[in-house]
Amino acid sequence: MVQGTSGRTVRLTVAQAIVRYVAAQHSVADGERRRFVPAALGIFGHGNVAGLGQALAEHADRLPFVQGRNEQALGHMATGFAKASKRRQTLAVTASIGPGATNLVTAAALATVNRIPLLLFPGDTYATRRQGPVLQQLDLPGTPDVTANDTFRPVARFFDRITRPEQLLTALPQAFRVLANPEETGAVVVALPQDVQSHAFDFPAEFFEDHDWAIRRRVPDPAEIASVAELVRRAERPLVIAGGGVIYSDAQAELTELGRRTLLPVSETFAGKGAVVEDGPWSVFGVGLEGAPTTNRLAERADLVVHVGTRLTDFATASQSLFANPDVRFASINVVEHDAVKQGATAVIADARLALAALAAELDGYRVPDAWADEVEASRAAWLPVRDAALDPDTLFPKQQHPELPDTDAVLTQGQLIGLMQQHARPGDTIVAAAGGPPGDLQKVWDATGGRHAHLEFGFSCMGYELPAAMGVRVADSDPEHRVTAFIGDGTFVMMPTEIVTAAQEGIPFTVVISENHGYQVIRRLQMWRTGEHFGNEFRYREGDGSLAAADAGRLEGDYLRIDLTRIAAGLGAEVRRPVTADEVRVALDETRGVRGPVVIVVPTIPHADLPSSEVWWDVSPAEVWERVDTSEKLAEYGEGFAMQRWHG
Repeated sequence: MVQGTSGRTVRLTVAQAIVRYVAAQHSVADGERRRFVPAALGIFGHGNVAGLGQALAEHADRLPFVQGRNEQALGHMATGFAKASKRRQTLAVTASIGPGATNLVTAAALATVNRIPLLLFPGDTYATRRQGPVLQQLDLPGTPDVTANDTFRPVARFFDRITRPEQLLTALPQAFRVLANPEETGAVVVALPQDVQSHAFDFPAEFFEDHDWAIRRRVPDPAEIASVAELVRRAERPLVIAGGGVIYSDAQAELTELGRRTLLPVSETFAGKGAVVEDGPWSVFGVGLEGAPTTNRLAERADLVVHVGTRLTDFATASQSLFANPDVRFASINVVEHDAVKQGATAVIADARLALAALAAELDGYRVPDAWADEVEASRAAWLPVRDAALDPDTLFPKQQHPELPDTDAVLTQGQLIGLMQQHARPGDTIVAAAGGPPGDLQKVWDATGGRHAHLEFGFSCMGYELPAAMGVRVADSDPEHRVTAFIGDGTFVMMPTEIVTAAQEGIPFTVVISENHGYQVIRRLQMWRTGEHFGNEFRYREGDGSLAAADAGRLEGDYLRIDLTRIAAGLGAEVRRPVTADEVRVALDETRGVRGPVVIVVPTIPHADLPSSEVWWDVSPAEVWERVDTSEKLAEYGEGFAMQRWHG
């Protein structure tokens, strides 16, 4: 027994204590108080059913439980919810031991990489060990204290294993401290040995009282703001790169106002898509490997880059080859110092909203040089008609002029499908994408102004995130007038469609639009770019008799697989459509907008018909030696880009 100040105790199992504690936690941000964890998700197995399963059943009125189909997907759903909640809420996820627990490792890594709060309670092997080795225990000689859950350690911002009930008294408050801290947040993992979950203890009654966790805004140092402002004033060609931190901080209005008043050109990363909320002469679209080529030309010429709320990954920087001006300098605004000082930046360590407002005040009366403003406007004028043409769904793609393209029933390109979704999108709608071609195409051409939201996960580029994450977004935004759409390829869909069942069970209304282009086409494109030959990325039958055991087994270069995605989706509980033409897509989108459950719209798209290139380099090296293919030309191209890589500090 551990007494609190009142001397009163409550006898509970470890699992019951966890559920009651989690249900009593609240976040407070900008005066708004919310349930920090309004629900739990999970799948029960022998490692958590008698512990957390019993506790969740007993306290279902305090912490509702959602039954899932795949633990990784449930982690993604919780992360999507947390991201849509701007890191002010998350969901808890429980799993059994062994594979149930390790299914969550990918979800944990995604949350940590993207700085999103995620609370995980995986079951673990017995702490008492008298039963061992037990089912799904690693049973490693020399390290009996290591379990499968130790795989969480490198991908979690907080990890603890509860081997005694009283450890909860310090573990849970520390876990929530990390969840609530924008500088530290990510995956929080509390591993729960199967036996310990059911052990009882006399907990202090005060432990279960309502508790508020302040999500604080770090105030900018005026001297740091002044330093960045001075760099801006001295620059001839400044450029702003906005990341996801702008959105998490609710700083979109401040960023937009800064652009409007100063004409500082503002570009966006994947996570920062939607950081600019209105179009203007200073809005220059996405940057980097999947950005607009005209934006990348501006970045190459910039002599000052101000990065706000971004980690500046290799996609944003074209593997550090983008900033070609030898005199370029960097400034930054970020709540995380580790990210702020990248590129040797003059850093403001502060909340993005407060810092951008302070920077705008410091730059009062400032406008970018006229020559740079004219160049930015010319850049926009060059890109907009190219983008519009790529999205135009009513100009038939001339397939007859491209005999090299595969012959399918598709009449639309993926870009034209995006154009149709853009026409359909209304204020309040959210589009979700994460891996493959869809997020890159959205980064390049999607208009996320006018109240339309883009939820792009490209920090971990995780196939399978999109569908459950869209469900999480839908839970975070219950307004029936707002449509939530996961935009994915057929490769992602066949990887993880199963949470459609959960959506049908819970009545979660969201839409999945599938670009049916017969495989992992964006990686095929990369293969062709770097090697000139494709292999193993399209969905094709094996040539010959199909026997892998045969000495002369053919390659995967037969006809396209005959996969009926609509039957799969319908069988899982979705309402489905398979439109082919532009008008049929319009009808399908319009007539399914109000469906109160999962909707899947499968649209055949023309393989290998891509959007215009971003015209930048990416550090993916061709093979230096290949018996079947001469890669000398590709290696020369790679070397030209490699020579452009720069270390900036």
